[in-house]
Amino acid sequence: MPADAPELAKERDFLAEARTQLGRMRDRVAALDGRYAGDPISADALEAALARRMEQLTDDPEIPLFFGRINIEESAEIFHIGRRHVSDGDGEPMVVDWRAPVSTPFYRATPKEPMGITARRRYGFARGHLTGFEDEHLTRAGLPTDGTGTAHSDILEAEIERPRTGPMRDIVATIQPEQDVIVRMPLERTLVVQGAPGTGKTAVGLHRAAYLLYAHRDQLTRRGVLVVGPNKSFLRYIRDVLPALGEIHARQATIEEIVGTHAPVRAAEAADVATLKGDGRMAEVLRNAVWSHVGTPQDTLVLPRGSFRWRVPAYEAREAIEQVRARDVRYALGAAQLRHALAHRVLVQIEETGDALDDKAWDVLARTKPVRDYAAAVWPAVEPRRLLFRLLSDPGFLAECAEGILSEAEQLLLTWERPPRTPGSARWTTADLVLLDEIVDLLDRMESVAHIVVDEAQDLSAMMLRALGRRAATGSLTVLGDLAQATTPWASRDWSDVLGHLAKPDGHVEQLTAGFRVPGDVIELAARLLPSIAPGLEPPTAVRRARGRLTITDVPLDDVLAGVAGLEGSVGLIVPDDAVAHLRTTLAATGVAFAVVGEQDDERPGPDEGDVDPDDASEFDAHLDLVPASLAKGLEFDHVVLHDPAAIVAAEPNHATGLRRLYVCLTRAVTSLVVRHDGDLPPELGAERLDETLVG
Repeated sequence: MPADAPELAKERDFLAEARTQLGRMRDRVAALDGRYAGDPISADALEAALARRMEQLTDDPEIPLFFGRINIEESAEIFHIGRRHVSDGDGEPMVVDWRAPVSTPFYRATPKEPMGITARRRYGFARGHLTGFEDEHLTRAGLPTDGTGTAHSDILEAEIERPRTGPMRDIVATIQPEQDVIVRMPLERTLVVQGAPGTGKTAVGLHRAAYLLYAHRDQLTRRGVLVVGPNKSFLRYIRDVLPALGEIHARQATIEEIVGTHAPVRAAEAADVATLKGDGRMAEVLRNAVWSHVGTPQDTLVLPRGSFRWRVPAYEAREAIEQVRARDVRYALGAAQLRHALAHRVLVQIEETGDALDDKAWDVLARTKPVRDYAAAVWPAVEPRRLLFRLLSDPGFLAECAEGILSEAEQLLLTWERPPRTPGSARWTTADLVLLDEIVDLLDRMESVAHIVVDEAQDLSAMMLRALGRRAATGSLTVLGDLAQATTPWASRDWSDVLGHLAKPDGHVEQLTAGFRVPGDVIELAARLLPSIAPGLEPPTAVRRARGRLTITDVPLDDVLAGVAGLEGSVGLIVPDDAVAHLRTTLAATGVAFAVVGEQDDERPGPDEGDVDPDDASEFDAHLDLVPASLAKGLEFDHVVLHDPAAIVAAEPNHATGLRRLYVCLTRAVTSLVVRHDGDLPPELGAERLDETLVG
């Protein structure tokens, strides 16, 4: 950082004035209320808008108002870049939002492509106080670079490597050029981000949501944004990112919570059964089951009207059904259209007699009891849970619906051995509710949101992906994942398959391989597994200068934990799931303060449900987190102790899945990794090639 004291003092004064102006903007909003609206409905809308604006203008003194600055070549203007827009009393910008078009060169400009700016400045902060700055003059030749085409920045590197505790932070000050391209891609385009560990794909997806909310505020606020994560712990880990960027109204949910609106999850099931239920072929089976209810009319529809009895012969009713089905409509809409199709045939007969009817006659005829009863007999209503109950408990009905789709062995696997007595007493599983969700959509089209961000998408089944795709039928998705980290029995192996199940076959795939988070020594160790788990993927590369600290040892776990106890930042102790109970007891006996990931109270408020009690020591708030291996995906810690890697591999249904789980666990560290083992390491790690200095 430069020793230019006058310039640093000038920037500090600017920061103080910007905070003053932000307070003025908030006070101005606070002075407004619903009195300025023309009617009660408008008043409510105005009050809600003002409340949102007040939250967006909240000033946290520990978060810098700006983190960068650019000098525009053509106009000689200077723009400070920050998390939100701040203007002075005359409306002139003091700080511009990082999402504004004018901010783009801050992230993408290079000496070769300066994008119209002459200089870029990065600021160093400590607890909200401006400590220094770095200038990069993009019009000068021979600048040292960090391998990405931009000059190396100590401030940028320090921010990336800064120790952390608590949930995930935003990366708005450290977004890299290739990440920024993804963040700012158009709303209408569905995007897949294949991201190796440490490439920031989760943060990129969340910042993309924040950017889209800024660029398409009305559309996304009206129709909604949904963030889907693999489990509740992951969602708690990312809970603060969007609020820190001023976006508080994106809904967050797991796939279980999304489909759980139909019925509660009350059971689990064997992996082979869940895998079959998640197979994309089940969509055709369910479609057959729904449409099997449409019958073939045998009787004539008779509609008394005054002294006349109007008739629609059975063959005309069959023609009407065929015409409606040819439109490929939802089942419930088809029933309504059949009533109108039958009424139309009566209407034609009436008009042929010279009787003049008004425009409402068609609807009136469609609502008459004879038409409704006749249509209901041949096109009956379907109750989703009763239909799924019948499909899973009636082998004959399942065989009829699955003919030519599922084998007899697969049908036998699906059928309940001991069916519950009623749909209400059924112990539904998550896979069942995903099927139920498909049935609900076959009956009546679901409402679509404007955008969905789905993380760890490689672990979703085809039927789960369909459930998300129909919720973005008129919107788009940002799909985040890593095929090398696929650990569910039903996981995807190809992104084109994922896009097909989402009904977005024209989606675009971007690959991130530059690792800014995971240290070089750590990522190189983990990459030894790639030939076994994902041979087609390009190995990640670490671009940080710091190699990190990697230790492989067989010393007692207590000694390892004693060695990391005093380290600055967060510590994750990742262990096999079946070792959690024992290690919880062991840690408690030592008096070490810790939290167990996955055991937080489900009633803890989320980002849009109120404030989190800072005294509530829970996962990600403690210095040490005990992490079951199955919940490690997507999390990051400054320091990781990976306990018993061989047991983590052995705990999975097969060796390949175990290696993918190990790959996930190895890549959670930002600064240091200790691999603590009892016996032999998995041979795929190439233990014979490990540096002798690393082995304890």
